[in-house]
Amino acid sequence: MGKIRVHDGSLHYTVQGSGTPLIFIHPPMLSGANFKYQLDELSNDFTVIAFDIRGHGKSEPSRQPLTYPLIVEDMKEIMNHLQVEKAFVCGYSTGGSIALEFLLTAPERALGGILVGGISEVNTWWLKNRITVGMVLANAGAISPLAFSIAWSNSDTPSTFQALVRDAKKTNKKNVGEYYRYSLMYNCTSRLHNISLPLLLVYGGKDKKFHPYGNVIHKNVTHSEFTLISNVKHQIPTKKPKELNHLIKNFILASKR
Repeated sequence: MGKIRVHDGSLHYTVQGSGTPLIFIHPPMLSGANFKYQLDELSNDFTVIAFDIRGHGKSEPSRQPLTYPLIVEDMKEIMNHLQVEKAFVCGYSTGGSIALEFLLTAPERALGGILVGGISEVNTWWLKNRITVGMVLANAGAISPLAFSIAWSNSDTPSTFQALVRDAKKTNKKNVGEYYRYSLMYNCTSRLHNISLPLLLVYGGKDKKFHPYGNVIHKNVTHSEFTLISNVKHQIPTKKPKELNHLIKNFILASKR
């Protein structure tokens, strides 16, 4: 675990293992703790990095508005600090949009990408409503109930819940509101064809409302693979970690050949 200064604050990160670097990106309210199973298992083969986005978990709040480009710059700062030239980037849920932004704007620092329930834009009423509710609750200061709900839905054991809710309760309401707001407006679909690096798309078999988002990305990114994990909805990193880790490991090893 470590801290790095970035302009107007500090970022908390965790790094385990050695080998090809792999960075994980969490969605609003969660933190790098959501990738415990990836850190524990994939670090046997790779250098696995998880960090808390500004105003989330153990990272300090940001005085600047939280945007995807700002988070990409923070990721590059962490890479520089760890002397990592290039890395695979893995984004979960709206964290997948940040992974896409990284691939599009900093391809020289990327080896490829993995999206877990990822999206390139929000274009359905159902998802717009879900993100808007999160934004409204955050802006109203309802961090505790929001933290409980999101930690509960992403937990597989009581200990996982305790770790996730502990970090989620530390979330800065301004920054998480900005994260939700930027997720609503972000749209990189028209730029997806510019991604030439390998991309793995992983979705829950029961997460059918997200399948169309994955299909759009798969259609527009030449070197992409679309995979479903059965008997799981959206919360793959904690609910189906072994299956996800297996897919990620095989994808990275195949991409290096």
